[in-house]
Amino acid sequence: MRSELLNVLQERGYVHQATDLDRLDALAAAGPITAYSGFDLTAASLHVGNLVSIMLLRRLEQTGHRAVVLLGGGTSQVGDPSGKEEGRQLLTPETIAANKASIGATFARFLANPITVDNADWLNGLAYIPFLRQIGRHFSVNRMLSFDSVRLRLDREQPLSFLEFNYMILQAYDFLELSRRHGVTLQMGGSDQWGNIVNGTDLIRRIDGKEAFGLTTPLITTADGAKMGKTAAGAMWLSPAMLAPYDSWQFWRNTHDADVGRFLKLFTDLPLDEIARLETLKGAEINAAKAALADAATALAHGVEAANAAAETARTTFDAGGAGDDLPRFAVATPEVALVDALVGLGFAASKGEARRLIAGGGARVDGEGANDAAAMLSLVSGPVRLSAGRKRHGIVERSTA
Repeated sequence: MRSELLNVLQERGYVHQATDLDRLDALAAAGPITAYSGFDLTAASLHVGNLVSIMLLRRLEQTGHRAVVLLGGGTSQVGDPSGKEEGRQLLTPETIAANKASIGATFARFLANPITVDNADWLNGLAYIPFLRQIGRHFSVNRMLSFDSVRLRLDREQPLSFLEFNYMILQAYDFLELSRRHGVTLQMGGSDQWGNIVNGTDLIRRIDGKEAFGLTTPLITTADGAKMGKTAAGAMWLSPAMLAPYDSWQFWRNTHDADVGRFLKLFTDLPLDEIARLETLKGAEINAAKAALADAATALAHGVEAANAAAETARTTFDAGGAGDDLPRFAVATPEVALVDALVGLGFAASKGEARRLIAGGGARVDGEGANDAAAMLSLVSGPVRLSAGRKRHGIVERSTA
């Protein structure tokens, strides 16, 4: 690649698909380009699943280009069917407005000077018949049915509302509006957005005769095949109001050994040569790489002071070696064990009923993450699990060696 932007994105593993990578590279090498990623306002916080898109915008700024954050005040009223097995619950305008106010601080921690816009500014005022005539006529239903966001739902005989079916048209129209208003030439998103992004590049070419590009990132899964951020404790929120920095630090610290190098490239600013050194660590030394990941990722999301405090809390909670040698232990012969059984086995609860009440009251933590599902199972495939009851009782759940 000729441009610093595309070199960085490729070296760090962000590129999955692109509409015309060579032409995009040439434009990025010739001067600053403007690119955007969109974020629907479906919750009071963004989560770790949004983090790749945020880091893409960060890489854009770091290499001298312009970043646009598109907030989906309009599209959040419809709901993106991509990757969903059923329709989203419709949100009220008041909820969407509250979510918008809540997540704004997240971008300020990652981005220096983004242009922030809300697609409600142009979507809410659309007139239906003129929109159909001017925009809708450029979309083939046959082609729309072929995109994964629609086809997978229909193949499984799961309902897809007409409201959701319109989402891809609205997202394409967003790209057109951003092209006209802010000179945006590139839309970036996850791999599940490929069809929506291509629709936007085609719409811009058909209506305005301009070049537009799309780039998607790989689906981020963990080494055991789980979707990034899906844990027994719930979503890994980026807002400290919904997930304490300590819990965020523990989430990164507990990364699977095989994921550490990849996550260091995607979710931190550590230099590639330092990441290469950390990737060579084996055995117990890999914990140093995990701590580096936890420190750097938590510092980006919550600040250096919060990351340092989280690391210190972890150090004092467990022994200095991080192995928990002085903690009570509960061993089982199976590769997984019920959370309630583990609490009883460690003596943190006298019965399963008491264990369930402890969980319901927010008193249980698995590897530092709050555990609120009384039916959760603890997987021991990747090694022992730290289980806590309150802030002072900690133990190790492990597989027996007999």
